[in-house]
Amino acid sequence: MNKKRISWLMTIAAAGMIVFGLWFSGTQAATFAKGYFLYKADSVSAEDFAPKLQTTNAEVSLPDAAPNESPQAPIEETKETKETEEAAQLPKDIQYPTDPQIGDLMGELIIPKLEASLPIIHGTDEDELEKGVGHYADSVLPGQSDNSVLSGHRDTVFRELGKVGKGDEFIVNTADGTFTYRVRQVRIVDEDDRTVIVPKPRATLTVSTCYPFDFVGYAPERYILVADLISSS
Repeated sequence: MNKKRISWLMTIAAAGMIVFGLWFSGTQAATFAKGYFLYKADSVSAEDFAPKLQTTNAEVSLPDAAPNESPQAPIEETKETKETEEAAQLPKDIQYPTDPQIGDLMGELIIPKLEASLPIIHGTDEDELEKGVGHYADSVLPGQSDNSVLSGHRDTVFRELGKVGKGDEFIVNTADGTFTYRVRQVRIVDEDDRTVIVPKPRATLTVSTCYPFDFVGYAPERYILVADLISSS
């Protein structure tokens, strides 16, 4: 009797584990599949964009940045006076012929460090973030003066973003131009920190995702990369 009862309990437990495993793998598989199609790892390399990044009359080169620094030791902001002087040397503000609408494909974000190409969608609601990297609608467009803000999920498009740090580059490719930014600051901030979207005195790209990357559940912080425009073509 005891053996039959134990066997019955083991059968119930095994069936429960199988059901849970199917449910868990199904949800994880959906997330992985979404990330796989959005995050085209190894599909793009820096060399693919070399012709677009050659020096032009509009290009401004800044000094080489220092090697990557740990996000646990944020780098101090460049002084506003210095930023203002450098901003005066940048190309004239680009004018887009039309403003994008929420849900529009704006272009692509190239991350040479990760050899990745990601679609940029105008808007940062869940519908947009499911399709790629979201562009915060209240921020300026890439290439324009001030702060252009991009966000993405840490378990899909930005699951490798932690490998990107100070001195690395972002390339934003749109129908109206190619804009290269160099990361000068890495920040870890609280999820409610609004300094991420504040105006900047020069053309800036702010890239944000949830942090820690391996946190189970809703992550309480944000991994922020602040990059300056160094070339425009």
